[in-house]
Amino acid sequence: MKKGTYVLIIALFFIILFAATAVSFVYLDLSRSPEVKPESYLEIKIEGMVEDYAAPDFLTSFLTGIRPLSLHDLWVNLRKAKADDRIRAVLLRLGSLACGWAKVSEVREAVLDFRASGKKVFAYIEEAPEFDKEYYLATACDRIILHPTGWVGINGIGVTVPFYKKALDMLGIRAEFEAMEEYKTANNIFTQDRFTGPHREMVLSVNQDIFAEYVKTVGQARNKTEEEVRRLIDHGFFHGEEALEAGVADELLYEDELGPAMAGKGGKLQRISLAEYARVSAPASGLDGRKKIALVYGQGMIVSGENTYQIMGGAAVSRWLRKARQDSSISAIVFRVDSPGGSAVASDVIGREVSLARKAKPIVISMSDLAGSGGYWVSMAGHKIVAQPQTLTGSIGVYSGKFSLAGLYEKLGITAEKVTIGEKADIFSSFRGLTEDEKSLLREQNTWYYERFLSRVAENRNMTGEKVRQLAKGRIWTGLQAQKIGLVDEIGGLSKALEIAKELADIPQDESVRLVVWPRRTTFLGTLFGPQEESRAAHLPASLAQAISNLQILEKTGVWALMTLWPGS
Repeated sequence: MKKGTYVLIIALFFIILFAATAVSFVYLDLSRSPEVKPESYLEIKIEGMVEDYAAPDFLTSFLTGIRPLSLHDLWVNLRKAKADDRIRAVLLRLGSLACGWAKVSEVREAVLDFRASGKKVFAYIEEAPEFDKEYYLATACDRIILHPTGWVGINGIGVTVPFYKKALDMLGIRAEFEAMEEYKTANNIFTQDRFTGPHREMVLSVNQDIFAEYVKTVGQARNKTEEEVRRLIDHGFFHGEEALEAGVADELLYEDELGPAMAGKGGKLQRISLAEYARVSAPASGLDGRKKIALVYGQGMIVSGENTYQIMGGAAVSRWLRKARQDSSISAIVFRVDSPGGSAVASDVIGREVSLARKAKPIVISMSDLAGSGGYWVSMAGHKIVAQPQTLTGSIGVYSGKFSLAGLYEKLGITAEKVTIGEKADIFSSFRGLTEDEKSLLREQNTWYYERFLSRVAENRNMTGEKVRQLAKGRIWTGLQAQKIGLVDEIGGLSKALEIAKELADIPQDESVRLVVWPRRTTFLGTLFGPQEESRAAHLPASLAQAISNLQILEKTGVWALMTLWPGS
């Protein structure tokens, strides 16, 4: 080997060694617990996408500088701060949220729980043109503070459902889907040009229920009648002075006036951010005990295989549930579900592990924004099901089908020749539509899956088959509606689910427990050298993550034996 080659190898070795050392020092610095000074306040910026649980590996966080906002972190750290004598107050900086009403309700509960300690929570808003979910959260705080030139929009709930059939017709694309039954409307946006009767009925019912809960809760929080709240909503928009006069806000303050307002006359509070406080070892208010409860997160579209890009992988989630079941040191399991559904097979893989866990120890389901279709399938075997009032659940039904692009290909001058062995070898080819015989075959397949779904619900929820059939038909229910008809047991969030799990496991409510959370967070060394089986879910922008998720669904399912619930569908 030439002398120059040796020199190059040695140089590369020292460069790598230097880089590894530098990263290690940064890692150790980031891992070091920040100092929390007496008389501090915890500042939490809540805007954009809120995931149930964000578990990026260290390298992703280091390279992107992003600590994703997760409901889990908010819940845990507000519990910590409640018991931490150094934290005097919490400041919520509210921006536009990209999540459902149920997650907002979950954060709202955590804020109210923190306030039970006697400490104050302040909401600060600069401007919010459409702010109903965010205002719903703000009303959990002691004071709502608006920027003097800011404005707030609390203009009600509106849902616009686009229909693409005419556009697809113009392009020469035909959507061919078979659904069980009339309320299973996820595919209607491709097959219809307007609401069907059942579709409109369902969307209206769900949104009326969410709106009624919103009005009632805001009225109670702001000492207004429901009629007064409705008048405010119909007014729509409030600038600074107008918001103060209408009782929408409590104070108008500039940024530099916030500190003195929170500290009180003559006082001064030190700021600590959520990202910093998350690294602090502090009393965890019931989460630092000896007995263990597993908290398993299943979020996103359900597909076979491993977790990737914020989708629920059947193999991964079932493996975590199995580990929790087989670990004798774990007293109970809380399975947190946030999923619109997906593959019937992958749902059944997870559902099987829930059933096995039920035979071994208490398992409680905690539903987030979505737990419908496949999301309900994986939930129904739990000892108890807990949902927020606004959770979208149910949607017990099945659909399958494909898109025929034959007309589009003709317009583009694309031709194809085929060689098939087997009468239905090209049934899912995009170059042709389905025959009547093939449509009948899909209906038979859907019916088989649907009947299994119905029988499983009847068995697990202790209902008659006829009762389940009345509640199914692909219909979406809110958590409140689902509780009334027996698909859900309790209304509440993670704290309620944990309370029930402790009760079923004969753990006193005042006894602290330790949470064992899946998926695991990946350390720096684990990122470099460890197995990556726990989660491959890099943190991506929500739109990109959803697009990749949908592509993976198409790739993995083949026959679309899907039980998918789409928000608003």
